[in-house]
Amino acid sequence: MRIYLAGHTGMVGGAILRSLIAEGRHDVITAPRSALDLTDQRAVRGFMRAKAPEMVIIAAAKVGGIIANNAQPANFIHDNLMIASNLIHQAHAVGVRRLIQLGSSCIYPRNAPQPIPESALLTGPLEPTNEPYAIAKIAAIKLCESYNRQHGRDYRSLMPTNLYGPGDNFHPEHAHVLPSLLQRYDEAARTGQRTVTLWGTGTPRREFLHVDDLADAVMFVMGLDPSRYAAATTPMQSHLNVGTGKDIPISELAQLIAQLTGFRGQTLTDPSKPDGTPRKLLDTAVMQGLGWQPQISLRDGLAQTYDWYCAAKEAGETLRAS
Repeated sequence: MRIYLAGHTGMVGGAILRSLIAEGRHDVITAPRSALDLTDQRAVRGFMRAKAPEMVIIAAAKVGGIIANNAQPANFIHDNLMIASNLIHQAHAVGVRRLIQLGSSCIYPRNAPQPIPESALLTGPLEPTNEPYAIAKIAAIKLCESYNRQHGRDYRSLMPTNLYGPGDNFHPEHAHVLPSLLQRYDEAARTGQRTVTLWGTGTPRREFLHVDDLADAVMFVMGLDPSRYAAATTPMQSHLNVGTGKDIPISELAQLIAQLTGFRGQTLTDPSKPDGTPRKLLDTAVMQGLGWQPQISLRDGLAQTYDWYCAAKEAGETLRAS
């Protein structure tokens, strides 16, 4: 199968690319950002016509943590809306019948029931700190559902929980919570700092999925017969949650990372900073019912990620994408 993987240079896309290459039976098409601007409708149209893929996997997105979402709301909603709209529509325009697009657990209401079932979508207000990004991701789900209903396409959506792993973004302002903490505690340990201060109270609970587990889930869903996928979803609720079914307070995550990096100082909190959503634990019963479960524990995944981070830093690789 000729598969176009959008976003192959990012953490998620890189993991999916490794899985596709390891499987060894697909013609994988990629294009770096310098060669294809996914927010440019004309460029995407020309690329899709020239490459004529049989399937599309959308791992491309503008992503970031609380600081970046607060500072750049217009960029987050615009870029992600354009990426989804251009890729999904142009895939349809060139006759692509199968597509998988990846979203985020932030699509769900701030006060959604825990664990969060797929049916919680659009049942309440979103978390204000990342509402623009979440709205763009919800739009992507509805784009897929609409092309499925109107044109008989097989466009599927996966909503992973918080991701981490090799290739993550360690930028101090654009990183998500886990890589941000890993970078900060590593630096504190190396420089002998006495304290590390967490944003907020440290009480919010988060679920973390290793990116290689997500790649495995993508391969699993890619191989599902359309009838099995359709039986697990509905035309108006076509997305599936992907997670571990376990969460941890940010304060406990910080303790694990402090131990891993060798930091021996004190961890403080700053309640004047926003906490974000109090809890985001996904209900993954549907994926489990289909036969998929994650394999990498948080402790093992953290150790692997830290090893990768140290090796990449030692090699002088870029770890702080903007």
